[in-house]
Amino acid sequence: MSGATMGVEEEFLLVDPVDGRTAPKAPQVLARAGGRPPHSPGAGFHAELLQTQVEAVTGVCTGLDDLRRQLHEGRSRLAGAAMAEGLRLVSTGTPVVACPDPPFTEGERFARIADMYAGVVAGYQSCGCHVHVGVEDRETAVAVVNHLRPWLPTLLALSVNSPFDRGRDTGYASWRMLEQARFPGAGVPPWFSDAADHDRRVERLVEAGVLADPAMTFWLARPSPRLPTVEVRAADAAATVDEAVLQAALTRALVRRALDDLAAGREAPRVDDQVCAAAVWSAARYGLDGPGVDPVREVRVPAARLVADLVAHVRPHLEDTGDLAEVRSGLDMLRRAGTGAARQRRAGSAEAAVAMLITQTAPGAWSPDERVGSTAGRT
Repeated sequence: MSGATMGVEEEFLLVDPVDGRTAPKAPQVLARAGGRPPHSPGAGFHAELLQTQVEAVTGVCTGLDDLRRQLHEGRSRLAGAAMAEGLRLVSTGTPVVACPDPPFTEGERFARIADMYAGVVAGYQSCGCHVHVGVEDRETAVAVVNHLRPWLPTLLALSVNSPFDRGRDTGYASWRMLEQARFPGAGVPPWFSDAADHDRRVERLVEAGVLADPAMTFWLARPSPRLPTVEVRAADAAATVDEAVLQAALTRALVRRALDDLAAGREAPRVDDQVCAAAVWSAARYGLDGPGVDPVREVRVPAARLVADLVAHVRPHLEDTGDLAEVRSGLDMLRRAGTGAARQRRAGSAEAAVAMLITQTAPGAWSPDERVGSTAGRT
């Protein structure tokens, strides 16, 4: 059923537990983890661009309980494999402490990407949390993405988890988003009239020599090039399973709302590209702890107001899937504990932040008693 199914791709860094530096041992860790978790059909583990990164992919899920179980299983397998190699698994958007540039993963496509983008991808160890929601066809996927455009900056603000860049506090809540902005076609996607328009414009970027292939777009949401899904890539890597589940619940609800709007003949708002860029920048700069930009009204508002607007926008769809209580719990956790970025800074140093992230990345290791001290506004 369109809008009913979902899945999550989580990207992680491998780090040395002593000094917190990223470690290029992804081939060994992936070999130990095996190809697929035994109890999650369709799930698996994959390499990323650099050998310090690994990815866990869930199978197709219809409920948040199953999604949480698969996220736990994926993290557990990778964390165990990393420990067997003397390393630890960390979920953060960018490397926290200073580290040398790691080698690229072997393979023809990765080699083309490294050659095309040169210094932009040297040491580009950015990690995100990608949510897929099933739709009927590509035409529907493109139309849904149009409806998602105003909400992508708010999904980023909820997920910010990369304040450090190799030992330096960047002043941003999501430095990952600033690193990603260096690529052509990054940020909120343009408004597309239909799937043919989308495909023509992607192919134009490939022909212009700025994308390695049509699957290389950097937009924060897109029709998946491989699956019958809408793929939303706004979020930083989620420090905890709970935060990954929150992203999935809100993303699915946004897709379901978009499908209802399309069925009712309501066209997506033509929000201005530059205002969207301003909203993404503000979300990356402040997360939930400052101002945001409303892309529809084109005004500066508290980030907490944008979160409240998002929940109001999708509340009937959260109720329909039984996810409203889960979302309220996740937002309450963020209010009390702060975003991933706020927690990293509160650790006191980059080295202490790595130690905290090792604990939070491990499934079930983060006690609710530790969820204190947020400056985020109420929703």
